[in-house]
Amino acid sequence: MGLLVLLGVAGLAGLGLWQVQRLAWKEALIARVDARVHAAPVPAPGPAAWAGISAAGDEYRRVALHGRFRHDRETLVQAVTDLGSGYWVLTPLADDRGFTVLVNRGFVPPDRRDPATRAAGNPAGPASVTGLLRITEPRGGFLRGNDPAADRWHSRDVAAIAAARHLRPGPIAPYFIDADAAPNAGGYPVGGLTVVRFPNNHLQYAITWFVMALLLAGAGAVVARQEMRARRAA
Repeated sequence: MGLLVLLGVAGLAGLGLWQVQRLAWKEALIARVDARVHAAPVPAPGPAAWAGISAAGDEYRRVALHGRFRHDRETLVQAVTDLGSGYWVLTPLADDRGFTVLVNRGFVPPDRRDPATRAAGNPAGPASVTGLLRITEPRGGFLRGNDPAADRWHSRDVAAIAAARHLRPGPIAPYFIDADAAPNAGGYPVGGLTVVRFPNNHLQYAITWFVMALLLAGAGAVVARQEMRARRAA
């Protein structure tokens, strides 16, 4: 009995320590991302840097690019935002440096799905974009996969969208950009809706595991004391 209690206490305490480690990791992640989001924009990475891009090292980095949008190749991706349900408008931008980047220009409601209803917001000439670098989403949405043949998209899968829209010539960046809140003519698309929020409940979990370890240790001590008294009485 005593051995089982000791093993249980050790296991619960170990889970508490693991949550403390997770807390430190999460706080470092939040601080790192917050610094990226509020930093001055840097040029969006070009082909020479693409092999080294990762979520840990680059996601939510504030970047800028300049070129021309290819509005005839835009893709609508289903979205649920603070403004309601609708679509993200992903439009290829041919960067002046010779490569193409998918830009999530922002949100449009269902009644603005047709580009003709928001033509004022589609600049024909050179355009500058500032936003957050995001990592491609190749696995589709929750319980819903992308269907390129039917032009139904539930996630921002850069490679699949590039293939479906025949984005050639030139290399295609393996990431996309969430445009910032700079207003578009006519009001749509609405940018700047990136959700940068990380749940951080590790301290609560750690306290829970440590309290359970203390309770188990206390219960074990009570049982051990009662057993000792019973032996003495015998």
